[in-house]
Amino acid sequence: MKRHAVDVAIVGVGTAGMSAYTAARAHTDSIVVIESKTYGTTCARVGCMPSKLLIAAAEAAHRARTAAVFGVHAGSVRVDGEAVMARVRAERDRFVGFVLEAVERWPAAHRLCGQARFVDPHTLMVGDDTRVEAQRIVIATGTSPALPEGWREALGDRLLVSDDVFDWRRLPDSIAVAGSGAVGLELAQALARLGVRVRLFGRGGGLGPLTDPAAMEAARAAFGAEYALGPDTRIDAVARDGDAVRVRWSGQDGAHEERFACLLAATGRRPNLAGLDLARAGLPLDARGVPVHDRNTGRIGGSHVFIAGDAAQDRPLLHEAADDGRIAGDNAGRYPDVRSQRRRAALGIVFCEPQIAVAGESYRALCRRNAAFAAGEVSFADQGRSRVMAINVGVLRVYGEHASGRFLGAEMVGPAAEHIGHLLAWAVHQDMTVDDMLACPYYHPVIEEGLRTALRALNKALMRGPEPVPRSMDCGPGA
Repeated sequence: MKRHAVDVAIVGVGTAGMSAYTAARAHTDSIVVIESKTYGTTCARVGCMPSKLLIAAAEAAHRARTAAVFGVHAGSVRVDGEAVMARVRAERDRFVGFVLEAVERWPAAHRLCGQARFVDPHTLMVGDDTRVEAQRIVIATGTSPALPEGWREALGDRLLVSDDVFDWRRLPDSIAVAGSGAVGLELAQALARLGVRVRLFGRGGGLGPLTDPAAMEAARAAFGAEYALGPDTRIDAVARDGDAVRVRWSGQDGAHEERFACLLAATGRRPNLAGLDLARAGLPLDARGVPVHDRNTGRIGGSHVFIAGDAAQDRPLLHEAADDGRIAGDNAGRYPDVRSQRRRAALGIVFCEPQIAVAGESYRALCRRNAAFAAGEVSFADQGRSRVMAINVGVLRVYGEHASGRFLGAEMVGPAAEHIGHLLAWAVHQDMTVDDMLACPYYHPVIEEGLRTALRALNKALMRGPEPVPRSMDCGPGA
């Protein structure tokens, strides 16, 4: 039996675990990281980066097909699926390589491979032959795709999760996508633009992180124009049909059935906690089995154990996981001097087209806390720069507090949402008022002029500030 006695043990070496290691090592060199599978992050291996590579190829095909609107005729567009996927895999492997190089520069004595599980609150068993006694522990085990019950047994290798897509050698001729969250939306549109017949199934009408009815309506119209979209359907049955699958579903227009080459389950992810034997650690758990923790410290209850990243089931985004890891690792390293740290304003982005962004508090969050707020809106249909570039689709909704005029958040589906979303999240983080935001410079002609239009409408609804600039000074109703 091998034995290790350390100040800090970190379970999981993804984005959060790597960040936790760096932060904890600033306080102690008595540290070990434990990984049960392969080093690397969800982002680099099966998430952010490979999906954006696929989306980039899809955007190139779409631009070529739609260039005629500018009087530019590119001729027929041929998508070489094998070449598309070869680039996705090659660039994906390059990004993963950077992560592996970073981990492999850590001292070998700091790295253990194997499945970790609690023996008692301070002891982890790694595999069958290694015992780690740690004064403090950070759980950063990430998540795995969650599959509806019975689908794997029914469909076998015709059932895919997003992780599988990026190892494809070629594109399928058709695919059903179950799940209308960020992953489902991004992959469905990308594959449709690359020539794959796509049908997307969602539940409850939701699309990505959107909760504002006006934004959701704009998103449904935009995406439904490109591929078969059912944001509120019920999949009644799935079955293997030779080398394909059959999906039977029902919606407002009745029952339907269709055959696809495969079914992609983008139905969420669950934390990798089952194998940890958390009961032996004596940690408080919520109804989902996730440790109850303070997101500003990473600390689980009043214990010496911390949690970080997607395993915490809080905000499963890379930048949040990195922050989680830094906070949890710092506090594990300096324990018992645990310090609370301010978190960044919420920001979520979906890289479909039009893009989706939610910054600060969402419409649903404001309604649930009975906030006294007003909303401003701009449609991008006639927004000057957006129309010039023929990307004039979508809407931006911005929210402000009645009493103070403070900017609270926004939901957007529209052009350049990944950039405008950052500006809006920064404004929330800095506690800016709508007046403050309108006092900032807006160049002409830019898409951000649409943001100014929405903020002017919001200020009017809040009954604050000067009268809106006369429309004659703009270059269109959404300029």
